[in-house]
Amino acid sequence: MKRKVLDGEFLEKLESVSLAMKDAMTGLFGGSRKAHGYGNTVEFADFREYVPGDDLRRIDWNVYARFQKYFIKLFTDERQLHHRVIIDCSASMAAGKPEKALTALRIATAFGYLAVCAMDRVSFQLLHDDHLDDLCGTLIGKNAVCNAALLMEDVEFYGESDLEKAVLNYPSPGYDDGMTVVISDFLTESNWKSLVDFLVYRHREVLLIQLMSPEEINPTMAGDIHLIDMESDRPGDPRNVRMKIGKGFLKAYHQALDDYRKEISEFCISRGAAYIFASTDQPIEQIIFEKGYESDIIR
Repeated sequence: MKRKVLDGEFLEKLESVSLAMKDAMTGLFGGSRKAHGYGNTVEFADFREYVPGDDLRRIDWNVYARFQKYFIKLFTDERQLHHRVIIDCSASMAAGKPEKALTALRIATAFGYLAVCAMDRVSFQLLHDDHLDDLCGTLIGKNAVCNAALLMEDVEFYGESDLEKAVLNYPSPGYDDGMTVVISDFLTESNWKSLVDFLVYRHREVLLIQLMSPEEINPTMAGDIHLIDMESDRPGDPRNVRMKIGKGFLKAYHQALDDYRKEISEFCISRGAAYIFASTDQPIEQIIFEKGYESDIIR
């Protein structure tokens, strides 16, 4: 089913903000991000004493005149990072009004656009079952991201999702070269904590975006209800249940959801990762600008 993903007016608004990185990373040559070491940019970073073999042109003669010792100037190094945006394409993401799938694809496009605006590279991975599929390879430039957004209109959401296996089995998750954004409702039995630990181990900056629909956040159903799991594949699936829903049940549900959100938030904090919770009825601008700013992702 086609979804209208690209919003030109919104992309113009993204020109006024940037994707923030907490730490310097290794990356590739030719970018605009500060790297761990020193390089050949025009931005001064530090001094160190001259040793044989250093470039004589970098000796600071003003410092020599003052201290009678040779010091060379060090300048910052700038690299190009590779950000990866993982979109949960399980059946549960196709639920909700507004639909979680459309919101996820729009958020992914926004982060991809911010990445290329910073002269970084970006790739989109579609999470189906226990594997990741590249949408269209590694992208550089605004036009490439806009073309990827058109491809997203045909992305299908089905089946289940195993966040841990999909990322751990992916052949090129990256190392010390950018941010990994995971967009999902996180309504899964897979070990998402292991996913975060794996990415942190690989020196990736990590952002989890949990999307839920208004009826999932604040359900209003009551009485005898037959609940059908979106990811069940047969009528007799044990995840499909009949139950009587009253005030006590809804109260327990709200408490369980609050506890789960708190668990994700606290775990991310403990690992130095970022976490955003959003409802699909919130404007994309609010999710990206306000919540991104609160999470130190957007500047």
